Parts: sequence; C-alpha cells; structure tokens
Amino acid sequence: MSQRLRLQPEAVGIGMTSQRVRDRLVDRLRESGITDEATLNAIRVVPRHLFIDEALASRAYEDTALPIGHGQTISQPWVVARMTEAVLQTAPKKVLEVGTGSGYQAAVLGALGLEVYTVERIGDLLRQARKRFRALGMNIRSKHDDGRIGWAEHGPFDAIVVTAAAPALVDALIEQLAVGGRLVAPVGGPGAQSLIQLTRREDGSVAQEVLAPVTFVPLLSGMLD
Repeated sequence: MSQRLRLQPEAVGIGMTSQRVRDRLVDRLRESGITDEATLNAIRVVPRHLFIDEALASRAYEDTALPIGHGQTISQPWVVARMTEAVLQTAPKKVLEVGTGSGYQAAVLGALGLEVYTVERIGDLLRQARKRFRALGMNIRSKHDDGRIGWAEHGPFDAIVVTAAAPALVDALIEQLAVGGRLVAPVGGPGAQSLIQLTRREDGSVAQEVLAPVTFVPLLSGMLD
C-alpha cells in the first residue's frame, strides 16, 4: 500500500527536477543493484528537490549526498533506496527513523504506506522537515529529541532506520526492535563505515549482515534548537 502524495505544482518539477530526470535516477539505481520496485517507485514519486535548498534543486536527482545546513546532509539516493529495500524485506508496518534531517528518508518510507516515527536532535532541521511533510499531506509523527534513545513509548518497531553513523550499534535502539524486525544503520568511524543490517530472531538473538561500505555524518547525542 502506498500513500497518495499531495503534489503542488512546485512538487511536480520542471527542467532538472522534471519527471523525466527523476526516471533517469531510478534507472541508475536499478543499474546499481536496487531491485525492489516499491522502493524504486517511492524514489520516483517523492520530490527530492523540495527537501534541499532551492539553489541546489538542479542537483536533486543526482545520485549524491547534498548539504542541508548544520553540518548535515541529505543522503545519496542509492543509500536511501538500499536502506528502504532492506527494511521492506521484513514487511514492516511501523518504522522508527533516527535522524530526520531534511525529512527525505521519512517521506520515502511514508510514501510506501508505512507508519513512520522520526526523531531529530536539531530543532531547525525538524521544523523545516515538518513543513515539507505537511505540504505533501504526509502523516509522519516526529519528535525533537536525542535520537540515540529512540522513541520507546511507541515501540516496539517492525523496522528502525538510523541515518547517522555510530562506532557501534546502539543498545537502546536494538531493544526497541520487535521480534522479526530489522534495523539498518551505518556503523564505524570517519572514513571506515559499513551499512549494517540487524534482524531480531524469535529467540531474542540477532543476526547481523554487512550490506555495503558507506559514508554518513556522525550520530551525536544531545539536542540543539
């Protein structure tokens, strides 16, 4: 099930933000190994150019990370697609995202009809993301808090997506993962990070798999307004 987005004229895009350009990005993602059609369709319909500064809009559908202020980035589309594809394999309904940032990853998950909870430590980024969610008619629950502690009162979650890198997986987040659920997170220090997939088994143990080498901003504690 997918969510119907409310697309205003600026969301439809023209020129370097047109549907033709978005379709080319999807083709590149498919060539780079993304196979899940629901994920590819969500990337196709969510207007990435609305999640970045207008001055960068012409680069919105390049397969690259872009700055969003406060030392943060909007993730490379391939990484967003790979993380989304990985959590969809367990057929989740309720998803926690740690690190809202621009709101793009949450919007992709929301476009897939998932119940999305997202936490962001930088207040200014979260305020901008909330405006984007409202403009697209997306019902995404969000909170200004330290994402490392998750959002326990709404757990357990069928899937958890972490969009910043920590030296190791955070125990508090693993504890909020439902049995059969999947957590996808970048792990490692600067220059040596891996995208890790963790699945909670019926007996409470976890299976871990490395998906790809990646580069993410660090997962920090505390809050900023």
